[in-house]
Amino acid sequence: MTIKPVHVVGGGLAGSEAAWALANAGVPVVLHEMRPVVKTDAHHTEKFAELVCSNSFRSDDWRGNAVGLLHEEMRRVGSLVMASAEPAQVPAGSALAVDRDVFSDAVTAALVAHPLVSVERGEVKSLGALLSSDDEKAIFSTGPLTSPALADSIRNLTGEDSLAFFDAIAPIVHADSIDFDIAWRQSRYDKEGPGGDKAAYVNCPMDEAQYTAFINALNSGAKTEFREWEESTPYFEGCLPIEVMAERGPETLRFGPMKPVGLMDPRVGKRPHAVVQLRRDNAWHAVQHCRLSDEAEIRRAGRDIPDDPGLAERAVCPVRRDPSQYVLEFAEAIGRDAAFESGAAGAVRGASDRR
Repeated sequence: MTIKPVHVVGGGLAGSEAAWALANAGVPVVLHEMRPVVKTDAHHTEKFAELVCSNSFRSDDWRGNAVGLLHEEMRRVGSLVMASAEPAQVPAGSALAVDRDVFSDAVTAALVAHPLVSVERGEVKSLGALLSSDDEKAIFSTGPLTSPALADSIRNLTGEDSLAFFDAIAPIVHADSIDFDIAWRQSRYDKEGPGGDKAAYVNCPMDEAQYTAFINALNSGAKTEFREWEESTPYFEGCLPIEVMAERGPETLRFGPMKPVGLMDPRVGKRPHAVVQLRRDNAWHAVQHCRLSDEAEIRRAGRDIPDDPGLAERAVCPVRRDPSQYVLEFAEAIGRDAAFESGAAGAVRGASDRR
């Protein structure tokens, strides 16, 4: 019996995992990715599983952390994301973080080389373009950067309006701009990462006066202008821009991403008032410091650092449902936060659809 291919739309973490799970189960896959024919506001390459926000998959401690347990479960079922992450690891304490270029290169190479995966480059503009008969199956894993045409098609079929959230990019700090007479390397609570590393993060301390000045500068600085469609878009509470957090109270950041707990400033032998932690990426990456201010305002706030321009992503998130005989589910078009969990969901969807 000839097995009809499953169409997987979107070559992010979810789509890549779904395609990998299906192909390894003997099911042919057509993997659709619109890049580089149609570009997005966030991606820089045509590679699969390109990480456009954080390079961290969070804790890798499977005994003491739910995300770490998910890592281990995925390893045991042959996850492509986990297999590609291992050789791409960069120091991140007990977290699993990757060199994003090495990681996406590995995912892309594995999928392109698989004999049951066929890659089609180009935009899928509607559900009807793929689902033409009762026995057609498709997984839509287009995430927060779904093209407008496909988003309209999904909305028209489901009758649901789109859901959306802001998820802003963090500054990138070049290593040669860090003053190591002030900053020091230490993981929080000296927690060991792979290979016994206890100093995976660079810590930039602030005393009380510096922190107060920083908060005042954030609150008084000019913010990025919203585009028309962004004005009514809510923030994602799990990754708020630091300006929004500062507006909620002067201590909010110090009990959030700038918390100093588990760290000891070796210059003075005590915990700093607040701290900016940097995690290794292809450069150094400010941990959880999403922002809305433009570059000049960040510098005025007290950190003259080179950084990437802020980015507010539009997340088209249709509600999961099965509205017709032609649609299996909308899978990862729900655009859930945390890229790794999307990859895990893609693996589950691919495993279930092979039936």
